[in-house]
Amino acid sequence: MLPLDALSDRQAAILAVARGAGRVAVEELAARFGVSPQTIRKDLNTLCDRRLLARQHGGAMLASGVENLGYAARRALAQAEKRRIAARCAALIPDGSSLFLNIGTTTEEVARALLHHRNLLVVTNNIHVVSILLPCEGVEVVVAGGPVRRADGGIVGEATVDLVAQFKLDFAVIGASALDEAGGLLDYDYREVRVARAILGNARRAILVADAGKFERSAPVRIGHVSQLHCVVMDRAPPAGFAAACRAAGTQLELAGPGESAAFDETATR
Repeated sequence: MLPLDALSDRQAAILAVARGAGRVAVEELAARFGVSPQTIRKDLNTLCDRRLLARQHGGAMLASGVENLGYAARRALAQAEKRRIAARCAALIPDGSSLFLNIGTTTEEVARALLHHRNLLVVTNNIHVVSILLPCEGVEVVVAGGPVRRADGGIVGEATVDLVAQFKLDFAVIGASALDEAGGLLDYDYREVRVARAILGNARRAILVADAGKFERSAPVRIGHVSQLHCVVMDRAPPAGFAAACRAAGTQLELAGPGESAAFDETATR
């Protein structure tokens, strides 16, 4: 394996871009550095061989199975996809509902999509969700107690779990840091996972909001399984195994593709 200082200047620059944005695309890098896509692919192969990046369709992302990306990088990832997912999720939640919103940049987009709803009760452990919904007169916000993580504004700990356990709400809208094809929902922080599990256990209907890029990541702590969910909202069709797990569990799969939102067509993966 090459030492870090053996990287070319361009490879080091690509790595810096990935650390700032979370992932990089071949075509964008080719234009940025004025080289061919083939040259960029070779650079990415080198970085991936060194386990500094992990390949994904059309580019690469930071390689880490035990530590999440920084908050700014996560916000920058799949922004358009998250907005479409959030709009589709918000359409499933009627006025007059109560719901949990947990930590995550996708759940923050759901909060924005709920701004025109009326008579909502939202319980959250995400201070960014609080900031988004606070100006909305049609939403009552309850904030879970506990220490606030400076890295992303998440609130986790025993007090958070205790607060969640005091409610029984109509919906839980949760995110996940990674998904596996067998239907597993994964995250990095066991404290955050305990809160997510409490949220799932105290909601009548559970909705997962996640872009399909989560299948290209890994995380060490299991939140649960799609069989615990009533609905999964994604930007595009998931791998066949995940779709099959949803089908076997009776979990509804909603796709929020560009320009339209629709229930998942199971024949698309057969």
